[in-house]
This record gives sequence, structure tokens and C-alpha cells, in this order.
Amino acid sequence: MSEASSTSPSTTKSYQTLAIEHREGVDWLTLNRPDNFNALNKMMTEELLDYFGNLYFDHSVRVVVLRGAGKHFCAGLDLNDAGHFTGSVASGARGQRQVAEIIMRMRRCPQPIVALVQGAATGAGLAFSLAADVRYAAEGARMNVAMAKIGLTGCDIGISYFLPRVVGASNAAEMMMTGRFVDAQKALRIGLVSEVVPADELETAGRALAEDMTAMSPLGLRLTKEGLAMSIDAGSLEAVIAMEDRGQTMCLGPFLEEGAAAFMEKRRPNYSDE
Repeated sequence: MSEASSTSPSTTKSYQTLAIEHREGVDWLTLNRPDNFNALNKMMTEELLDYFGNLYFDHSVRVVVLRGAGKHFCAGLDLNDAGHFTGSVASGARGQRQVAEIIMRMRRCPQPIVALVQGAATGAGLAFSLAADVRYAAEGARMNVAMAKIGLTGCDIGISYFLPRVVGASNAAEMMMTGRFVDAQKALRIGLVSEVVPADELETAGRALAEDMTAMSPLGLRLTKEGLAMSIDAGSLEAVIAMEDRGQTMCLGPFLEEGAAAFMEKRRPNYSDE
């Protein structure tokens, strides 16, 4: 079976709120409730937990591209399916931790995640994009901390961790304390996204980025995601250097010779992941 037509464990599962296509080492993961603007309900929560949990040791998936079906990326929590949050403090705590665990599993999985944001990315949709490693936005996209608009704290499912690290404390405070929308151009200006493209070019841009990522050695790519996450919160330069030295030493023997030859010969490298 060729790599282009290969399957991963995720693509053999049948999900009701997610659509997954595996192409050349890349899972194209689509939030698939377009009639509800891909709002997060209980079933989508459970299916996202299952999907990202299964990625931990599935190295046939090298990159995940996360997107939303239809006009919007994700309109946040489905308020028509939120009764399990408000029944009691205990049930609210369970529901809250379930959604937060999606963010944790996105960060724990070894695959880089690319978020392609079109339309609205609000509340949980913003949190999903922040938990990705790279965010591209379509022209016309807009993002906000929707929780601030419905009586809740703006500190939710990882937003207070990621947002100030991405856009700085002042921009984060403005978004989290008001729920104001940030449009695509401002998102680019403050570093919330790294590219803004016409809506009909968003998939092409995501594909090109995924292709560049999969040109890295498989282990090197996984160690880069892990190392970058560790370095952001590292206590010292010495700790980061020790981690970097370990990773490079692990990659030198298996991959440097092929990588250097491919670079000199101006071709795509052929790495093993065995």
C-alpha cells in the first residue's frame, strides 16, 4: 500500500462529529458539525478525547491539520448541549475537566498540529487553535474569548496559559477581560496567527506547511515539538541545552548522513522511522 493511500488507526474509526482523512503521513482532522458551526457538544468532546489519545504511539501520523467544516472553525461550546455542566458542582467539574483534557492531549501527542482557522474561532475554538503548534487564518477569520461574554471567567481550558505566551500580557488581558473579537489582520499583527491567506487558499497553505514538516526526520520532528514545549517553561538555559544535546545525539547517527546528502543533492530526504 502506498503512503498516499495508507491508513492510520484513527482513520479506521467511525466518528459522528469528526471527519478524518489520512494523506501521506498527515491526518486532516475536520470538526464536522457545520450546521452548528462546529460547536463543541458532549459527543464531539468524547470523540476528540479518543482521537488525540490514540495518537500517542501512532507514528504513522506525522502531522495533524485541524480545521472546521463549513463557514466557521468552531463556535465554542454548544449551549444547547450544556446541561451536564450546570446540573451540580460535581457534574460541572467533570464536564470542565473533560474539555480541558482535550487540550492536554493535543499538547501531549508527539505530532505537530496545524490549525487552519476560517470564520469564527470562539471560546473552545480559540482554545483548540491555541493548543495547536501553528495557526494559519483565512481572511475574514475572527477569534475571541467567548467565555467572558456568558458570565464565566476568561481563564478557561488553557487560554490563560497559552494566550499571554503567544500575544503578550496586555493583548491577552484585553481579549480575556472583554471577550472582544480579534480579526485576522490584528491576529497576524499580535502573533496570534503566523499567516493570513484568502479563504480558498487556506488548505493549500496548510498542505505546504505539513509537507515541509514531514520533510524532517520522523524522530527529529517529534523531538522538536517536545523540546519546544519544554523550553518555553524551562527553568534555565542549562536545562534547555541538556535537552537539546540529548535530542541531537539521538538524531545524529540515524539521520544526519541522509539529511546532508539530500540537502546537497537538492532532493527530499528518505528517512526511516524504525
